[in-house]
Amino acid sequence: MIRRIYLTSKLNDAVIDYFSLSRFQLHHGKARCSKSTSCCCFFSVMEERSSIVKTPLNNVLTQRRSKSYRRSMRSCVEATNLGYTSGHLTALRIPRSRRTPKSRDITKQVDPDQVALLVTKEWELSYVTPLYQFRHTQLKSYSKHLSAFIVSEKQQGLAIEVGQELGFKVNFSVVLGLAETDEDAETVFIQILSKHAFAAKDDAQKVVWSGWLTCVNGDLEYLRSLPSEFVSLPLLCTRGPESLTVLVKSWFEKTFDCCFGPLGINSTNLQWLAALWIGCHPTINIQYLKLVWTLPTLPPMDVKYTIHPQDAWELWDSVRQDDTTDVSIEEVTRFIKGLQSHFFRHFRIELSAGSLMQVSTALGSSHHSGKIKIASPTYITTILQLLTECALLKMPI
Repeated sequence: MIRRIYLTSKLNDAVIDYFSLSRFQLHHGKARCSKSTSCCCFFSVMEERSSIVKTPLNNVLTQRRSKSYRRSMRSCVEATNLGYTSGHLTALRIPRSRRTPKSRDITKQVDPDQVALLVTKEWELSYVTPLYQFRHTQLKSYSKHLSAFIVSEKQQGLAIEVGQELGFKVNFSVVLGLAETDEDAETVFIQILSKHAFAAKDDAQKVVWSGWLTCVNGDLEYLRSLPSEFVSLPLLCTRGPESLTVLVKSWFEKTFDCCFGPLGINSTNLQWLAALWIGCHPTINIQYLKLVWTLPTLPPMDVKYTIHPQDAWELWDSVRQDDTTDVSIEEVTRFIKGLQSHFFRHFRIELSAGSLMQVSTALGSSHHSGKIKIASPTYITTILQLLTECALLKMPI
């Protein structure tokens, strides 16, 4: 049951109320009012309910660390001619500044048909440890082996939630042009196609699962420290039945001695995404900025906070210290605190006591659970660079 609340504390169903708020200005770290504009705020209070832990439909493969990866890392650490230490290899630091996003027509570098496969869809994120003996020149062979593996697993009785299929066809392809540096490996896109058992003979197979492995502006020091037999594509984006995702990951683990793990997007990185998207507003209309916080009340309360893009841009512009090409974490923090301060002045609710769970604009959306949607290709490299950083920091070494 969900109850929705007016700010006057009246209870009602399906309530969305609009409030006359103010344009943002930052004054000594606090938001104050000037011109009047509209902002939408929505509260939902989740009723407490009992729950039980359910057994997953599919057997989840136990996460493991790659043995060959660990051995190679150890040999790399011990090789004095490389001049690395174990502390050096694992010291991937969280960036305190990032480049301001620049508008760029990515279709001049990447095939527009391939770009269309990446945008306007929601993807589930995972991190991937480096792939042992992976070769971009062997993608045709990988397609055949993964297809045979899926059929073999199905014949052993592993459930696949895509209906009754006659067979599977797997396509591996390279997405050329997303790599930003010479150290970045080219993106690999994977599609699984199948045809329903009762489909007509001439019916084409349909895509039932998609995924891609990528590395955009990965940490140069880390990438250069990897032995030559490893390829780093640390970010996996998947879309389709979980059962097929499990099978694909299982095949990669057995073939390339790697391991996978879920990649959530924490509150700090969601704040970064909000700031980076707002920074795009002067060149492309983001239409809105919607933030969702979860507050630790009993029962828990979700607050959906929608800000007019021009108001958000004026606040962002006011916290920027100068016109440099870098954005600092301090500026991002001041921007979010300005939003929270403005919200508190009107509604007496302290958003800083909760957790930022979701960020949405017309350019894309992201959820803390590890879901991302890139709606426009214009700033896709900026988003993929941030997600690559998250994946490298998350994975075990």
